[in-house]
Amino acid sequence: MTVTATTPQSATTPPTERTGARTAEAAEVITGARERIDALDDRIIGLVQERMAVSAVIQKERIASGGRRVNLSREMEVLAHYRDALGKPGTALAMTLLELCRGRI
Repeated sequence: MTVTATTPQSATTPPTERTGARTAEAAEVITGARERIDALDDRIIGLVQERMAVSAVIQKERIASGGRRVNLSREMEVLAHYRDALGKPGTALAMTLLELCRGRI
């Protein structure tokens, strides 16, 4: 039985084709920028996971003290903060974060 090693598609596809760029120079810039975005995404995911853990602590303490799982006035503050900083799409982002952190209501 013969095993043939294969090269990943990204290693054999020219950089201009992978990036959609028309020049090698532009492809290099795009590739570097995409690597930076990937690193930023990893950091964002880590921060979201940290936020989820902190939110779980808050919910646990609120419920243990006889309160509700969700504090709607606080959620409105979070929504306003994201909307003010990022515009209308910020509200959608905040809603997604809130759902990730507290679950659906």
